[in-house]
Amino acid sequence: MVGDNVEIGVYPTREALIKSEELGLDLVEISPKADPPVCKIIDYKKFLYEQKKREKMMKAKATKVIVKEIRFGPNTDDHDYEFKKKHAEKFLKEGAKLKAYVFFKGRSIVYKDKGEILLLKLAQELEEYGKVEQMPRLEGKRMTMFIAPKTKK
Repeated sequence: MVGDNVEIGVYPTREALIKSEELGLDLVEISPKADPPVCKIIDYKKFLYEQKKREKMMKAKATKVIVKEIRFGPNTDDHDYEFKKKHAEKFLKEGAKLKAYVFFKGRSIVYKDKGEILLLKLAQELEEYGKVEQMPRLEGKRMTMFIAPKTKK
């Protein structure tokens, strides 16, 4: 027996079955199209358990991206802007991505330039906390901009 639970050797299929039963392990067909078929003698339940454990570890290591949204109007007042900017700072410090957008209601779409100026001002003031991932872009009645948090060194 070599390694944890693997028996190495070339056996015809019948002998391999007998050998696996003697060892109390499972005979697993690895490559059925090969001639002769390639089989491995392993503890299959242990193999499945270890595979699930590896997948769980990989899933735990994967980073989860949280996106927080902040909504402005084209004529947002200074106090409201400052209040929302403080929330944006907090979100970026926590490591969440920020989606800032200006929503144009009705005829306010004529103030596209005001909305863009507002978003660019926000990006400039949040420069120390995050970097702009996507510049302001108009999509229907929304002008959207994404800011990603700066990575900590």
